[in-house]
Formats: sequence, C-alpha cells, structure tokens
Amino acid sequence: MFPEYRELISQLKGKDYHFTRLFDQHNALDQQIQNLEIHLKPGGEHAVDALKKEKLKLKDELLGILRKAQTAGA
Repeated sequence: MFPEYRELISQLKGKDYHFTRLFDQHNALDQQIQNLEIHLKPGGEHAVDALKKEKLKLKDELLGILRKAQTAGA
C-alpha cells in the first residue's frame, strides 16, 4: 500500500501512534477479508462488503495523514 510513501510510512509508524493504529487496523481488515474470501471463516458477501468499506475509509484516512505529513515536511 502506498509504495510512493514507503519511507514516510516508516517514519510515521515510529512516532505517530494514531497513524500506527490505523495502519495496523487496515492490515488486520485486509487479513480478515482474505480469510472470508477463501472461506477460512464463515461469512457472506455482506460481511466482506462491510469490511471492504471500512478498510477503504481507513485507507483514505491514512492517505490524508501521509499527504499532510509530506506537505509539512516539504
């Protein structure tokens, strides 16, 4: 996710608890979605769709933080 921000992500994960928490939540949701999609956990399309929406909201928030941090550092 966000390869163009790889270095900034590493920096933020080391000093921004909120960013780190969101990043970890995003990764956890990604794993849950994968598990549901390969039927490791019982769940329907509704569950997958809801998780994908939540994941997208987190991704948007993470991108906002990255852009703000990039602008502040420039």
